[in-house]
Amino acid sequence: MSAAPEKNLAPGSRTPPGLEPIVPASVRRARLRSVPRWVRRTVGPLLLLALWQVFSATGVLHPDVLASPGTIARAGGDLIADGTLPAAMGVSLQRVAVGLVLGGVVGTVLALVSGLSRLGEDLVDATVQMLRTVPWVGLIPLFIIWLGIGEAPKVALIALGVAFHLYLNVYAGIRGVDAQLIEAGESLGLNRWGLIRHVVLPGALPGAMTGLRYSLATAWLALVFGESINADAGIGFLMNQAREFFRTDVIVVCLVVYAFLGLTADVIVRTLERLLLQWRPTFTGQ
Repeated sequence: MSAAPEKNLAPGSRTPPGLEPIVPASVRRARLRSVPRWVRRTVGPLLLLALWQVFSATGVLHPDVLASPGTIARAGGDLIADGTLPAAMGVSLQRVAVGLVLGGVVGTVLALVSGLSRLGEDLVDATVQMLRTVPWVGLIPLFIIWLGIGEAPKVALIALGVAFHLYLNVYAGIRGVDAQLIEAGESLGLNRWGLIRHVVLPGALPGAMTGLRYSLATAWLALVFGESINADAGIGFLMNQAREFFRTDVIVVCLVVYAFLGLTADVIVRTLERLLLQWRPTFTGQ
């Protein structure tokens, strides 16, 4: 039978008037992907900033509670112009760098000892698992008693938080290597060091990178706690001074700097992860 003739169709169109054509989901996703990612990622923060400014301008958000974005921007410009903020950032970055190196070395070495050897696991893992359950922020009074009120307790607090995260992720990465890969390496004649170098360590690298990202986040968190106690320099010192004078604009500037430094560190680790793990394609979303 022949198809019924189409009636009331617009010229040059096969879609009845008043009806919208169905757009496949794949086409809609393709249209969204045509927008640069950096534009899509900035939509949320810009909307939040706009709402913040509107609430401040209309008086809903009182300046004594939270300064407006414009006031905060001016305060940040003043702190940069007189050199106060760059100097504080330098001190804080130095503390994080030293603590990250010390904690990273300790955590990685302990994870290698525990992950590569059953004897090492028996000697190390139980102790580390016990200590990591202790709230490391609660150790601040002991660090002050043991190490004084200088740089040592601040660096030790950062190193402690970093070490636990790296230990857990590197250890899990080592023990998560497929046993069939080990058997394949042994069948190819690799000795113990060869297996560790060519099979175990590359297999544990994704876990180590994840641990590094967590460690950086913990390092900045530990820095906030460390610099809030007996600090005479750094971003936390600026925040304490601003709190005494109810300068919410300066406090927010310091928080933004903390967030910016943490985000920058995370971007660096993500870039390093893409370079080192090119052999390991992963799902990136649809």
